[in-house]
Amino acid sequence: MKKLSALYDRNLSEEIVIVRVDLNINNKTLKEKKANLRVTSIIPTIQFLTKRGAKVVLVSHRGRPEAINTDVKELTLKPFALLIGKLLKKPVQFIPLDAKNERIISEKDGEKIKKAPKGSVFLLENMRFLAGEDKNETSTIKPLAELGTFYVNDAFAFSHRKTASMVAITKLLPSCAGLLLESELLHLDRAMHNHEHPLVVILGGAKMTDKMGLIKGFIGKADYFLAGGGVANTFMAADGLPIGDSIYEKHMISTAKKIMKSNKVIVPFDVVVSERRIVDNGVGTTDEWIEIIKSAKTIIWNGPLGVIEDKRFAKGSIAIAKAIAKSKAFSVVGGGETSLAFAGIPLKKNTFLSTGGGAMLEYLSGIKLPGITALRINEKKNEKRKTK
Repeated sequence: MKKLSALYDRNLSEEIVIVRVDLNINNKTLKEKKANLRVTSIIPTIQFLTKRGAKVVLVSHRGRPEAINTDVKELTLKPFALLIGKLLKKPVQFIPLDAKNERIISEKDGEKIKKAPKGSVFLLENMRFLAGEDKNETSTIKPLAELGTFYVNDAFAFSHRKTASMVAITKLLPSCAGLLLESELLHLDRAMHNHEHPLVVILGGAKMTDKMGLIKGFIGKADYFLAGGGVANTFMAADGLPIGDSIYEKHMISTAKKIMKSNKVIVPFDVVVSERRIVDNGVGTTDEWIEIIKSAKTIIWNGPLGVIEDKRFAKGSIAIAKAIAKSKAFSVVGGGETSLAFAGIPLKKNTFLSTGGGAMLEYLSGIKLPGITALRINEKKNEKRKTK
């Protein structure tokens, strides 16, 4: 798989680069006007390209609009042009879809991009306003591919989806991994294949089902599984412990019992309860987990340990985040809600916040992600062309 970083000594002033990013951020987060991880993480790739003279066309999706004719003002990407522009300290021009012809970009806007000064940055409208995006239709992305000279995937968090702007476009343009995607894979590969022991896996969030791939992939590698949130509730229910009206997965009870036989799963021994529901780890459990984290050499964390969007029930997650930040362990943390626990906490180089939630889980589970597979296929095809 080709990497953008390999072009560090290249003059890119003749290039129009299509960069796939992930701006799938809800309005509540956007209105808070805080620097979201998914936005700040794409800035290095954009700057890498513009400093070398390239024109950059950013492509993303947001939410799940049904069709281009639907009133989907809440899902427009237009506000992100201003947000990204502030981070880049240069204007980002927003390009609406060619609604009349139901195309990703009009010929007029295509010409505008071609004639723009070197180093210009553009942001296209929500790709999911076009029905062919999720169907991975080549015809949907072709007008954009004809405008660009090469393609960069910098959307790790969406690389587990097979869409036109992730996969079909790689059949039409030379393609490579952006700086963010490169960094994501570097850190996740280290956690998977070059981890040191003790290896601690922290599981949170609502569903054990979502974490099964990670559990299966690391059951023979991890020294501890620290289970919180809804995941812990299912383990506790399997162990016959009272969970009141807390969320759990009844159909996963038998699976949970089998996993617990490994004696690696640690569930909370004290919890915070609100309206008969477990909403966070208790102080005693948090202290116990912090001691385990202090001795860890590798940490993987996915999913909050409580109802993190409520400050009253975010104390357990935040305390664990602070412990990880102080730890000398190599740590990988994923999931949008999980990363919220690190807000305002200074991080050292040994702690990596992944932009992916589902994508991180699938990658660590050993599942091949369509967006990454497409880049590897693209590289092989280009190598064959060179040898002919």
